[in-house]
Amino acid sequence: MTKSLNREQIIKILLVNDIKPSLQRISVMQYLDSHRTHPSVDEIYNALSPDMPTLSKTTVYNVLKLLVSKSLIQQLTIDDKKVLFDINTEKHAHFICKRCGKVLDLAMPKNENETYGTQSFMLDGNYIEETQIYYKGICNECLKKINN
Repeated sequence: MTKSLNREQIIKILLVNDIKPSLQRISVMQYLDSHRTHPSVDEIYNALSPDMPTLSKTTVYNVLKLLVSKSLIQQLTIDDKKVLFDINTEKHAHFICKRCGKVLDLAMPKNENETYGTQSFMLDGNYIEETQIYYKGICNECLKKINN
């Protein structure tokens, strides 16, 4: 498990990436760091808005879009219903449970490890800029419920 970032570390990460560390940006990064559940814009907004009455859903979306553009977080489009966000930018795959909808991080399969992530490469004459690997099935918790 990755060690949590403190406020000063988040501010430093933002500054190093030429992002002004506003209260909203710091708060979104802190939320993503402490809730590694692949939250949506709505989940982040609903969690932060009670303590930040002036926060809008548009602001959360714009902060996330900025963080994605700087490769500080990943945007996941694992299902057609919603977009999710992941602060873990290390090489890993994602799994979505078809029963409960939970999204989990999985280790990369060895055969995919070389071409995954934001490292650019050529494939069949095409310039690949980003690769995402998604698995869909039934998570171990739902399997336990089915088998009991």
